Amino acid sequence: MGFQRANYQDLGGGDLQDEVYAAKFLEDTGYVDSKKIGITGGSYGGFMTLMAIGKTPDIWAAAVELFGIINWTTMLQHSDAQLQQYEKSLLGDPAKDKKVYEATSPIAYIHEVKAPLLVLQGDNDPRVPKEEAVQVVELLKKDGKIVEAHYYPNEGHGFVKRENQIDSIRRTVDWFDKYLKGPTPKP
Repeated sequence: MGFQRANYQDLGGGDLQDEVYAAKFLEDTGYVDSKKIGITGGSYGGFMTLMAIGKTPDIWAAAVELFGIINWTTMLQHSDAQLQQYEKSLLGDPAKDKKVYEATSPIAYIHEVKAPLLVLQGDNDPRVPKEEAVQVVELLKKDGKIVEAHYYPNEGHGFVKRENQIDSIRRTVDWFDKYLKGPTPKP
């Protein structure tokens, strides 16, 4: 039961540390250049990608975020009723637990991002609305960071059209090729 409740009011806390330890493990193997580790994920994995590059910016050399949450407060305002209830079960009451919502939202750390970020999002996502992706892109552009976005028309949460699945994989591979291959940059 404790494991199931470990993320309660701590989204992007302990689970982010798992990602950090995984990157450290890869580095310790001697096979992976610690300056060339990328991160990607969709939905909650997209949220975790944003948390990772914001809260632990020195670990990640590039990132691809697919339909991820940047702000639990705006997410609550724009998502469907079922997801709103689920979010409240993880984070608590949005009024009483406002500080939890703020601390567990990647938007609190977005200005720390160093990794080039590719954002992939469906235009008609009912679970993680496009507004979440737009916030990410606007904030990073305003900060002068490397960020690109591609929005898929007539797609929702995840990509169901074969051509969009292929396109998103190609974009992801190309992004990581661009930012993770080649000589290690000097500090």
